[in-house]
Amino acid sequence: MAKLYFYYSTMNAGKSTALLQAAYNYSERGMKTMLFTALLDTRAQGQIASRIGIKADAGRFTTATDFWNECAPSKPNCILIDEAQFLTKDQVKQLARLVDESNIPVMCYGIRTDFQGELFPGSAALLAWADNLHELKTICFCGRKAIMVVRVLPDGTVEQQGKQVEIGGNERYVSLCRKHFSLSIQTGRCESKNSTSES
Repeated sequence: MAKLYFYYSTMNAGKSTALLQAAYNYSERGMKTMLFTALLDTRAQGQIASRIGIKADAGRFTTATDFWNECAPSKPNCILIDEAQFLTKDQVKQLARLVDESNIPVMCYGIRTDFQGELFPGSAALLAWADNLHELKTICFCGRKAIMVVRVLPDGTVEQQGKQVEIGGNERYVSLCRKHFSLSIQTGRCESKNSTSES
């Protein structure tokens, strides 16, 4: 029985690696997959790439993409979505329809919250609509589980306002536990930035 899965985490927890491993497992068995990543992530350039060096070609979705029309006729054995936090609520419903009506498993990988601790729209919809929720874990510089992310300037200043979406990697975002996220917001500084980038 097909299900809608949401694998969520903060930055640097291995989401893309896990997605690519799942895609490889399907292809190794001769099964067809469809991979998608967000067009607005300009780093992707039509690929899903892991920090450890593996990558695969992927379709690029926007808020206008209709996953039902895009995927149902192709009848893939599995659909895998990277950067799922950028999905719309309607797109999550389209993916749920593919599961329920076409019996196609859909595996979505994304970040749960933004730099202000607010849910991304796609993540909120997936938390509500997914059959299975899986947290992929990474750690704060202090050793606790990181569940939040801050956006920082080069000098370590924490950004507390601005657009929800601003593409960047380790140079812009730092994963923290709730305690150090709160301290960073209170002080306006992310003292862990150097510790995180050196590890």
